[in-house]
Amino acid sequence: MSRARWLLMGLFALTGIIFSSWLARIPSVRDLLDLSTGELGLMLLIGSLGALLTVTFAGVVVQRFGSRTSLLLSTAVLAVGYVLMGVGPTVGSVPLLGVGIFLNGVAIALGNVPLNVESARIERAMGRTVIPQFHAAFSIGAVTGSAIGALASHFDVSVALQFSLVAAVAVAWRLGSLRGAVLDDAPGDRPRPIGIPVAAGVAQVPAGRRRRIASALDSWREPRTLLIGVVVMAAALSEGSANDWLSLAVVDGFAEPEAVGAAMLGVFVGAMTLVRLLGTRLIDRFGRVVVLRASGSVALVGLVLFGFAPTLPLAGAGVVLWGFGAALAVPIGIAAASDDPLRAAGRVAVVSSFASVASIAAPPLLGIAAAATGARHALVLITVAMVASVLLAHRVAPESPDGIEPRVEPSDAVSDDLALDRVSRHVVRRPRVRRRRPVRVP
Repeated sequence: MSRARWLLMGLFALTGIIFSSWLARIPSVRDLLDLSTGELGLMLLIGSLGALLTVTFAGVVVQRFGSRTSLLLSTAVLAVGYVLMGVGPTVGSVPLLGVGIFLNGVAIALGNVPLNVESARIERAMGRTVIPQFHAAFSIGAVTGSAIGALASHFDVSVALQFSLVAAVAVAWRLGSLRGAVLDDAPGDRPRPIGIPVAAGVAQVPAGRRRRIASALDSWREPRTLLIGVVVMAAALSEGSANDWLSLAVVDGFAEPEAVGAAMLGVFVGAMTLVRLLGTRLIDRFGRVVVLRASGSVALVGLVLFGFAPTLPLAGAGVVLWGFGAALAVPIGIAAASDDPLRAAGRVAVVSSFASVASIAAPPLLGIAAAATGARHALVLITVAMVASVLLAHRVAPESPDGIEPRVEPSDAVSDDLALDRVSRHVVRRPRVRRRRPVRVP
């Protein structure tokens, strides 16, 4: 289990490297193709649309074919898309860049669902909270990817060479980690017991291909899953807006150079990563609901302080609080969506689609607000999402098989095999019928 945990953390870190090493070279891509700000925004929107379209059926893919196959397919698409993102600007082809960005969005979305499903399975098997640590690995990978992009730009490495090397490393890394990172009995990777009758009130084990697909699609009709999606959307809006606008807000709001804005973004990412690494014990001790409410409240205070602080140091304190509050919301949402291991893939896909909606809607909406009020004050609008997250925090309480959501500690978590064993105990058994011995007539 320890080996699977570390290998999966490596895959999360790799996703962060892939994500940010491309974003770090956006200025070079823009200059090579002479794109305007509007055209560049349209290119980025293509990637978000690819991710949104993919995440709507990614749960079905994972449920039908399993985590390994889904990650292999994601890796193949990623390799093609990443190379095209480098070749397109080099040869001066905007369509090639657009196709590459679209495929990159597809690959990231298709890979994120099985990664999050597997992280939840490892957490259940270990019996304690570890999902935030996987997201911390992603944050560390994102910082590493930004550094790779900065170094490549400093030494005039072409985007085609950089992206091709990153794609090659990503393929080798994933293929080398896949067997150990994905547990053997993941849905679709090993046949599950089917056709087991269970008592009323106990979740039925999906049987067969059609039932697995129906289970994934049914997640779109579950109120609890949809409301968890709103929580994740609020968290994605908070984190994504900081990535997109925080640096610019510092530069414009305090008349500081670009380096200061970049440093402030680093403070935000650092604060978030620290809490993701150390905050798992808070969830184990106080439970998801309490920690999510506290996180939303801290992020709310940090956003207001950053938006209205008269000095940069005070605004920096707000950024730290904002990062602290934004750290655990997404991991908690993923864990809540994964309570039922047999329905985890479909539910994770649903809540991930809400995050994709936030990534598509937030940049233009905040851009419009920033044009009227300035980027720093526009970011204060995210407080509305934080209030919604606090109000819906009770929805992330652990889900029991009979639909009741009691307060349970992570130490009560069980592996998939044990969960199936518990289900099998509720099998309706036929009552024994005593046979009468025939009466012998003397």
